[in-house]
Amino acid sequence: MVVKIEHDRDTCISCGACVNLCPDNWEMADDGKSRCKNASPADLGCNQEAADACPVQCIKVVTE
Repeated sequence: MVVKIEHDRDTCISCGACVNLCPDNWEMADDGKSRCKNASPADLGCNQEAADACPVQCIKVVTE
């Protein structure tokens, strides 16, 4: 399975939900918005939980 994470940073409201749920792959950047550390992780991990918790749905996890 191939995992791809799409993140629309322009839509991000800096709530930090993704960072709280998935700190292994999400961090807060210097501009206050979240940033994905690895957009093609080896496995899904906690990234789907981060996407599901995003209040503005700016994170999409695609699996192939």
